[in-house]
Amino acid sequence: MARQLRVEYEGAVYHVMSRGDRREPIFHDDSDRHGFLSALTEICGRTGWRVHAYVLMDNHYHWLLETPQANLVRGMQWFQSTYTIRFNRRHRLVGHLFQGRYKAVLIDPESPEYFATVADYIHLNPARARMVGGGRPLVAYPWSSLPLYGWPVGRRPPWLAVERLLGTLGWQDRVSHRRAFLRRLEERAMAGMSPGELKLLKRGWCIGDADFRGLLLDRIQGLREGKPELSPVSVAATDSDHAEMEAARLIARGLEALGLGRETLTQLPKSDPRKRLLGSLVRRRTVMSLRWIGRELAMGAESRVSRLCGKATDRDFEMKLQALERQIIRMSRSKD
Repeated sequence: MARQLRVEYEGAVYHVMSRGDRREPIFHDDSDRHGFLSALTEICGRTGWRVHAYVLMDNHYHWLLETPQANLVRGMQWFQSTYTIRFNRRHRLVGHLFQGRYKAVLIDPESPEYFATVADYIHLNPARARMVGGGRPLVAYPWSSLPLYGWPVGRRPPWLAVERLLGTLGWQDRVSHRRAFLRRLEERAMAGMSPGELKLLKRGWCIGDADFRGLLLDRIQGLREGKPELSPVSVAATDSDHAEMEAARLIARGLEALGLGRETLTQLPKSDPRKRLLGSLVRRRTVMSLRWIGRELAMGAESRVSRLCGKATDRDFEMKLQALERQIIRMSRSKD
């Protein structure tokens, strides 16, 4: 059976969900959950993603995710593989952590009703799973974005965007409205979601009205027929590669800053410190794969790139990397 096409375009909003392989836990303890949120912070920084709601359950997670750039697929590849590697390393395991493909259902971003319903579904997960109870409020569950909705802007992660969801309900990001939002969710936890809402959320590949579905189908058809004028998706799919373009730009400017020509890359040793600097910069600032970095910088196999361009423990190397990044920023400002 053919895989369902991943539809990507600028400003797309998705309900993303992924389960553990064989429905096994993807979190063994709170350190894993902190590690998951740390990886989420990293990928949002690399891709510009905005998260409107999230929840971490024992064997799966949910996000209400907005992608300002058309980069869902590449970002998810980085996120799930990175979290899996870190989880397996921590617990001395091998193999898959997640079950098959992640689910990414497109949401009509112009429909407050659908947007709020998906957010409610995500935030109410702990109540449906009876993970809060005994008189404890829903907000007592610490592994969702709901408690963060009660916090002022300075205490929330920079990638958590609360204004849009509050706005769909006629509220703003201020104390009285945030409290009203939390009260509303506590009431919804008591009442539960309606059968119609649950049916809507478990059906199909998109959530929206007929016009939204028609627009998406037109975009998909344009992509399949190779007609970019009919489909913003086809432009974005080639362009997804916003990450690849950014990585190529970093390498070009980095080579210039280091006084190297592109042709010299194949002549230098695979572990040359200058290649390591460039590879580390690309790895930190984009979602390009280790294979891509190894190929572009002539550094060899993924395992070598991972070892050479992993987390820096050498203070001198870290200082050189920061200096190179500052130089590239100055060059970009003078040329752009």
